[in-house]
Amino acid sequence: MTVATKKAYPPGRIKIVDALIELLENKEFNAITTAEIAKMAGVTEALIYKYFKDKRDLLHQVLSKYLEDYHDRTLTDLKGIKGTVNKIRKLIWTHFHVYSTNRVFARILLIEVRNHQDYFKSETYSLVRNYSNILLDIIEEGIQKGEIRDDIPPKIIRQSVLGSIEHICLTRIIFNREIPSESLTEDLCNLLFYNIEKP
Repeated sequence: MTVATKKAYPPGRIKIVDALIELLENKEFNAITTAEIAKMAGVTEALIYKYFKDKRDLLHQVLSKYLEDYHDRTLTDLKGIKGTVNKIRKLIWTHFHVYSTNRVFARILLIEVRNHQDYFKSETYSLVRNYSNILLDIIEEGIQKGEIRDDIPPKIIRQSVLGSIEHICLTRIIFNREIPSESLTEDLCNLLFYNIEKP
């Protein structure tokens, strides 16, 4: 199931979204034209502008669906996991795994949208912040339970986790290199927990 089929969207809209995803498998976003998207989708260019303001709006809609799916799956994955460290470890592994197995999502999020200011004012960016707040809530809960050090601001810990993951993955995504989820998770957790876990 593609990211576009979970809601009752019109068939033409679904085809357009799926076409962009398929094109992004092999091309950078800026190199893709609306004509190519329309041809791949088997629709007219006019239909693209019926459902989306422009090509970048289409990109944001694709990313939004990925983010909604990712957010929901993350909440499900965390159910039943006890302990702050275990929850953070699970989030880190999931993050690496998604970047490893869904390169289109990874490239859109880490490369394609961030070079435009409108992204940081968009609904898509608010979805990214919603996800990052899951991690922040876990960290704050860990501090309250005495599992995480209380002398480091929770937001600094959050940014250290997310920033480390992105920095580790960025060149691997750009050059399409392997992202070994298990070993990277272990290495990052060893570094991170040594510094934030309360003795």
